Amino acid sequence: MMYPFMTFPDETTITHSEMKPDGTVMVYVETPDEKDGFHNAWCILPEYRWEKISGYSEEEISTYQEIIESVAHLIIEFSQEGGFANAANF
Repeated sequence: MMYPFMTFPDETTITHSEMKPDGTVMVYVETPDEKDGFHNAWCILPEYRWEKISGYSEEEISTYQEIIESVAHLIIEFSQEGGFANAANF
């Protein structure tokens, strides 16, 4: 299951998985693109290991890395509580 976490004005979305038994959380970044359809990438926490990068430049991944690092503690917490909506009792 993937849980919504953040959406930016350019419609980039960040979603995350539940915490896996090995303690990892899959973070998915996706941006709509008129030419390519979507740019996307996976970041695996807590290692911040990037995989399956499609369409993003190194600079863009660096920016998303900084964003994810700044909120990773929340993503990890929410991954154990059924996402933000469930943790906030929405």
